[in-house]
Amino acid sequence: MIDIVLAIGLVISTVIGMECIAWTVHKYLMHGPLWFIHKTHHQARKGLFELNDIFGIFFAIIAIGCFVQGITTDNSLMISIGVGITLYGFLYFFAHDIIVHQRVKMFAKSTNSYILALKKAHRIHHKTLTKKNAEEFGFLFVKKEYIQRSK
Repeated sequence: MIDIVLAIGLVISTVIGMECIAWTVHKYLMHGPLWFIHKTHHQARKGLFELNDIFGIFFAIIAIGCFVQGITTDNSLMISIGVGITLYGFLYFFAHDIIVHQRVKMFAKSTNSYILALKKAHRIHHKTLTKKNAEEFGFLFVKKEYIQRSK
């Protein structure tokens, strides 16, 4: 029983930690030395994919590495971390690519306050078309003020 509770706690902690890592990578690397890749996300997309999608592949490789390490060494903690990274990736894809950027046409007319707040924060981020002076680097967590304004 304690192993299951520990595994679930580690999955949840990893999801939260990934949002913090993603925020940091977004602010300091994507809007810094890796701007040449990330700028494709701040431009009009021609097709379904953009060079910026490489960041998702990078984090998927890390998750796969955790699964491989966990399976080959019988380490359930590494597997839990892999599950957490993967879950974050699904949540990110759903929130960012489906809800906000409408890569799949869903939730376009939602009145949910979290969805509206997420869209607002991302619009604020995208009002800057250069790597400097951008705001709102989070992907899943939005400021409380945006949620309150959306109600």
